Amino acid sequence: MRPSAWFQSVTGEPIRYPLNEVRYRSDDGALLEVVHDTDALRARTPAAWMRLLDERYGRTRWPYGSGVWSRHEWVQPHVAVENVVSLYEGNSNLFWAERYGKEQLGLADVWVKQCGTSHTGSFKDLGMTVLVSSVKQMIAEGKPIRAMACASTGDTSAALAAYGAAANIPVIVLLPKGKITSAQLIQPVANGALVMALDTDFDGCMRVVQRLTEDPTLYLANSMNSLRVEGQKTISSEIVQQFDWEVPDWVLVPGGNLGNVSAIAKGFVEMQELGLIARLPRLVCCQAEQANPLYQAFVRAEAEGRDLEERDFTPISAGETLASAIRIGNPVSLPKAVRALVRCRGIVEQASEQELAEAAARADRTGMFNCPHTGVALACLEKLAGRGVVKDGERVVVVSTAHGLKFTEFKAAYHRDELPFRSAAANRPLEVGSDPDEVVAAIHRALDATHG
Repeated sequence: MRPSAWFQSVTGEPIRYPLNEVRYRSDDGALLEVVHDTDALRARTPAAWMRLLDERYGRTRWPYGSGVWSRHEWVQPHVAVENVVSLYEGNSNLFWAERYGKEQLGLADVWVKQCGTSHTGSFKDLGMTVLVSSVKQMIAEGKPIRAMACASTGDTSAALAAYGAAANIPVIVLLPKGKITSAQLIQPVANGALVMALDTDFDGCMRVVQRLTEDPTLYLANSMNSLRVEGQKTISSEIVQQFDWEVPDWVLVPGGNLGNVSAIAKGFVEMQELGLIARLPRLVCCQAEQANPLYQAFVRAEAEGRDLEERDFTPISAGETLASAIRIGNPVSLPKAVRALVRCRGIVEQASEQELAEAAARADRTGMFNCPHTGVALACLEKLAGRGVVKDGERVVVVSTAHGLKFTEFKAAYHRDELPFRSAAANRPLEVGSDPDEVVAAIHRALDATHG
């Protein structure tokens, strides 16, 4: 039986919608999710799936060397191989943070999934390869799509612009003026996208792009489009595969628009349904204190001793945060994220600006180079370990969502001690003359001070 998939409402409405239809919500107005024909996928045994994915891992046969498209049957089985738009995304390093875990957390089994080592420097590539490939398939089938559009805090626009350029499909990007880094801004500019700088925040850009894409020839590429989730969910199966098909105990992920939270849970749940894993990890959504609507909802539910529900949520106006990509006060993927956290016995934690900056710096001192959003997740892990929620002996994975080089202003300001708090681990270059004896003497003084 050939695997197939379709759109279906997250509310459980039984109507199925084809994946090649330009549609973002069901007839009842709910978000959609991609549902796979599990019976057809079970025609291959769990052991056979493991062998197949191990055989495809990192190989050159198109398009299976991609960490996403090695799972073609689990992602978008209807997309023809010739319409796949891949930039060799996925297969990112699972970094054993041995020194950081032991010295800072008292945990021996801490790992960081380095999704920022992807083509455009963030995990957004995983979802965008699926979305753009699906659009290319639609165009091949005669759909009159003129362009793809997104609202973005930076990383989504970079991924959409790159994959759109590779596919030769025009891209429209709506960005909040002055609220993203120069590195993030130049990526869609360089890839030839139509870049619009709006005098608003991300939520305002999101309102505009939803209005824009009421035109069916302009395809919405934000995370409310569930095609993106299909690529992002492969983070889960990559982690399990890299652990030789064992499941970690905890997975921590930064949360803004909450698409990644729901995607990672979906990846684990689908593996469990296919028999590749026997249990689900616990999921932690990590939010910046300045943009923490889900954390506030979780606290309300926890105070009443019950599971998180959508009714606990109240949108907020997100404040200024160093973690700019998750500065979102009204996340589109809230319903999916709530279900994901309940299914995975998840929790929500928050980190202040100082906490996220210091956690990123402490981890950098052990060999990493973290973006501020990864700093949020690391700070939340430090809190959970400190309270004994996460215990030594448990395997922990922190999902690093972007490369630190996209946020050099943040890191430079930290080490120049220019942030609103004192930087505890600031490391400034020493300025000396050119005389060899003077330089050598300064180096020895610095080494003696470090080890003294």
